[in-house]
Amino acid sequence: MRDTIGSLRAWFHGHPLIPDVIFGAALAAASVPFAHVAHAFGDPARLREPDAMGLGLIVAGCLSVALRGHRPFLMLFLVCVAEVTLASTGRNSSLLWLVTLVLVYTIAARRGLALSLCAPALALAGHLLSAAAEGRLGEWNSHLLMAVFTVSLWIAGRNALLRRAYQAELRDRARRMERVREADTRAARAEERSRIARELHDVVAHHVSVMTVQAAAARRVLAGNPEGAREALAAIEELGRTAMAEMRSMVGVLRTEGALVERSPQPGVREIPALVDQMREAGLRTQLCIEDERATPETAGAAEVAGVAGTVRTAGTAGTAGTAGTAGTVRTLPPGVDLAAYRLVQEALTNSLRHAGPQARAWVRVRHEPGELAIQVEDDGLGPRARAEDGEATGHGLAGIRERVALYGGLLRIGPRDGGGFEVNARFPLKDT
Repeated sequence: MRDTIGSLRAWFHGHPLIPDVIFGAALAAASVPFAHVAHAFGDPARLREPDAMGLGLIVAGCLSVALRGHRPFLMLFLVCVAEVTLASTGRNSSLLWLVTLVLVYTIAARRGLALSLCAPALALAGHLLSAAAEGRLGEWNSHLLMAVFTVSLWIAGRNALLRRAYQAELRDRARRMERVREADTRAARAEERSRIARELHDVVAHHVSVMTVQAAAARRVLAGNPEGAREALAAIEELGRTAMAEMRSMVGVLRTEGALVERSPQPGVREIPALVDQMREAGLRTQLCIEDERATPETAGAAEVAGVAGTVRTAGTAGTAGTAGTAGTVRTLPPGVDLAAYRLVQEALTNSLRHAGPQARAWVRVRHEPGELAIQVEDDGLGPRARAEDGEATGHGLAGIRERVALYGGLLRIGPRDGGGFEVNARFPLKDT
């Protein structure tokens, strides 16, 4: 039942002429008997008995309500003229006063302020002229009551207009908010895909580079050192499994729309020692130093970076390492900065492994200073010339590093190192607690 009423109301709202015609016909049908009743209870000396002319003007005035949606001010003027004509000829105007009030409300609810202000003035002027023609100009109670009705309906019409304008503004704002929300969603999805593309590049570039070096080493020692070749192949298999697991986790986000995806924890500074060990096993002699400027003598021997012992690791030959010292306690980093620092070190060491040369060494320094995290990766290899020849100087790796550092408001320097080699130096701002 409620759905039927709602659909019927919507249909009438879409065809406003039909309810206006029905309303006008109802007023016309009620005005004829009302004219006879008014004559019966009125002053016979002042009012004539309703005739065809009088009833015709009354019915025409009532039917003018059907056109109030198109020409309400013209209809109000014609009704006032009909009302004055009936009064001047001694005929009763029946329900034309009610038609006048309806038209005043319509003009106030559908037209501008200037035209709507003219409507009550015209209606009251017609009423006063009719009263003067009938000799009732001194009946101030009647005039005051008509003025109150007219002004009240004008105010009601203006309120209806303002309410519709407010509702239209709310609907328009809701549509704009929906468009903005859709645009934000699209931008967020694009940003997520861009982030995943950067992650995939870092994962693939690092693991494939290490696997290539390990495969080359296995090929060289296959005949003379089968055990060493077997170890290299096992390392390649492990790296391949790790790379596939990470890529499967990230690509799963792209295949899922509108659902939460369970993702494994992202790497961070705590995984840098393992990363350095991995690069060392691949043949890049690497030294790692993790420091904290705020370390005290009591904590110098028990350093932790997000739960991992901070050490200075050196390697004279590939696959060997020694612990040279420890320093300070570094507090837990924000997740985004933590991941960005790890990826920066990963990309820089991968480039060193690929381009620095077989005899190159690399240094990684992670330093937690007051208000910032400093990351420095250097090598003493062939320098930027080899990178430029491979097109790496303008590749996606360095661009990804710049995007990561810029995302967190950091500073980045990438370029040749004094004394030869290459350097990646970044500083991430942190909020000290």
